[in-house]
Amino acid sequence: MLTPSAAARRFREEAAKRILITDGAFGTMIQTYKLSEADYRGDYDLADDQKGNNDLLVLTRPDVIDEITRAYLDAGSDIVSTNTFNANLISQGDYSALHLVRDMNLVSAQNARKAADEYEARDGRPRFVAGAMGPTNKTLSLSPDVNDPGFRAVTFDEVKAIYADQAETLLEGGCDFILIETIFDTLNAKAAIMAVLELQDKLGREIPMMISMTITDMSGRNLSGHSVEAFWYMIRHAKPLTVGLNCAFGADLMRPHVQVLSGIADTLLMAYPNAGLPNDLGAYDELPAKTGELIAEWVENGLLNVVGGCCGTTPGHIAAMAKAAAGAPPRALPTPKPAMRLTGLDPFELAA
Repeated sequence: MLTPSAAARRFREEAAKRILITDGAFGTMIQTYKLSEADYRGDYDLADDQKGNNDLLVLTRPDVIDEITRAYLDAGSDIVSTNTFNANLISQGDYSALHLVRDMNLVSAQNARKAADEYEARDGRPRFVAGAMGPTNKTLSLSPDVNDPGFRAVTFDEVKAIYADQAETLLEGGCDFILIETIFDTLNAKAAIMAVLELQDKLGREIPMMISMTITDMSGRNLSGHSVEAFWYMIRHAKPLTVGLNCAFGADLMRPHVQVLSGIADTLLMAYPNAGLPNDLGAYDELPAKTGELIAEWVENGLLNVVGGCCGTTPGHIAAMAKAAAGAPPRALPTPKPAMRLTGLDPFELAA
């Protein structure tokens, strides 16, 4: 029998009272610091150019990551995530930094935990830490070789093992939850979920999961072709603490897909859109006031339990979201009728 997670119980208690606020982007915030390659590299002797290796900064410029984390806490975040989106043995292979992966995850978790605990001690409001695991830069569902549809650069078991190592280190560093985010390939997510479920058995305790899909086009599907409904039916067995959507769209274009998920997911819903769509230069122009206005509409329609921001969002955007959600009741969880629910790229439901 697994030991229940005290953090999950506390989180659900808080989520029953109000809409919770998660943090915003790390990548685009880091870009505002205009760091040099030397800032990224620090004192490490690494073969490849390290500029853009944001996960390494927790070791070489921890002040930057800490400053961003604390800015989100100042803005009203109840949850802060670790700066570990690419801190895995697949993604870090591109930077010849495989030997630093464990330190990236451990230190990032410890620093986020320290900041969260300090803010909670100030005002008594619970703060939570989510250990972020990105999708990696490999896909299990699709071949990277157009001439060989059956080819895969990695296997399911390899991806699962890599996620297991990352998740265990994040928990060791003090994370409350494992956040499996920006899911463009549902099979990658399944590998991450299985890694966490097996880790639960190993550790003998519940490991709460937050699971977040990213839509890659206007049809409302991810890169592996799954609709929002199909995605939920595929991962519902994991009983995630939260399920939701992040990245890809701003709050205006994400709303109809959040609405679909809100109607079928019998767990807490967490959505964190971008600050609109990027402009021709890849920058995000949507101002915090506009984001707050859009989120206020989501709140008014009862779509949210947790809200925050992804690419392009800043502490200003998070503060605007927190203001929009203040005092509003959280989304009520639906109670789906008993049915057999199966799915391929699209869902199939056979009512009882």
